[in-house]
Amino acid sequence: MTSYMYGSILLGGTTGCVSFVLNYGHLLSSLLSLEFLLLMVYWWLSSSMVYVGKDFIFMLFYLVMWCSSGSLGLCLLISSVRTHGDDYIKSYTSLGC
Repeated sequence: MTSYMYGSILLGGTTGCVSFVLNYGHLLSSLLSLEFLLLMVYWWLSSSMVYVGKDFIFMLFYLVMWCSSGSLGLCLLISSVRTHGDDYIKSYTSLGC
């Protein structure tokens, strides 16, 4: 059972990394693939904490940080769309910012 779980976590992490690399130019897709990677890390942490028998306080702290980083990413996306008109990373220049 554990080998299937860790195999699926590894496959999901690899898929998230490949998705992030392939969709690097589009900010919303990059944020979604990073959130997927954070989900895989949370799944790995929760499965390893269950088998070790440790506290779940660290996992709650991780969830709080995860939610705040997601909301910060969405706020940055909204502000960049309002100022630049699109969410393509390659269209931003250092002179225009």
